[in-house]
Amino acid sequence: MKIAVAGTGYVGLSNAVLLAQHNEVYALDIVEEKVQLINNQKSSSHCRCQP
Repeated sequence: MKIAVAGTGYVGLSNAVLLAQHNEVYALDIVEEKVQLINNQKSSSHCRCQP
């Protein structure tokens, strides 16, 4: 199943990681730095990014 998660804050990122165990997940965010961290398999939960 393909799933899109809007927002990669604490809740969105946690849900995306759990859902990705058995599904194809796309995580979207308006903060480019967060997206880059996720694409590099690094957590963005500690990111102090400014929108």
